[in-house]
Amino acid sequence: MYLQPRPGIAWPSPRLRELNDAVRALLGLDDDTAVIIRQLGCGQAGHPPRETVVAVLPMEGEPHRWVLHRPAEQITEHELRAALLGHGPPCSAPGCPGEREHRAVQGDGGRRR
Repeated sequence: MYLQPRPGIAWPSPRLRELNDAVRALLGLDDDTAVIIRQLGCGQAGHPPRETVVAVLPMEGEPHRWVLHRPAEQITEHELRAALLGHGPPCSAPGCPGEREHRAVQGDGGRRR
């Protein structure tokens, strides 16, 4: 059941809801696991102006985060599957450390250094 937002608060885009459902299905998540998908501005050279961040926060176990360097509207099911299941190529844009964009969130919040 989805709750209605308070007046003046934007409702999430249908595409973000589709991605949320796809993440749940691909990873086989239960209802107690939170999935958060946000689009953030990205100022790194070689990256598009917006990137999509997917966070999975289980009640028990470690949270995980993936960064896809494109707006949510441009993410295909194949790209999402590759990123979540670890089959995607590492980020090769200038300024990226070259590691896969999935990281378990630990004491540093999963941020790149």
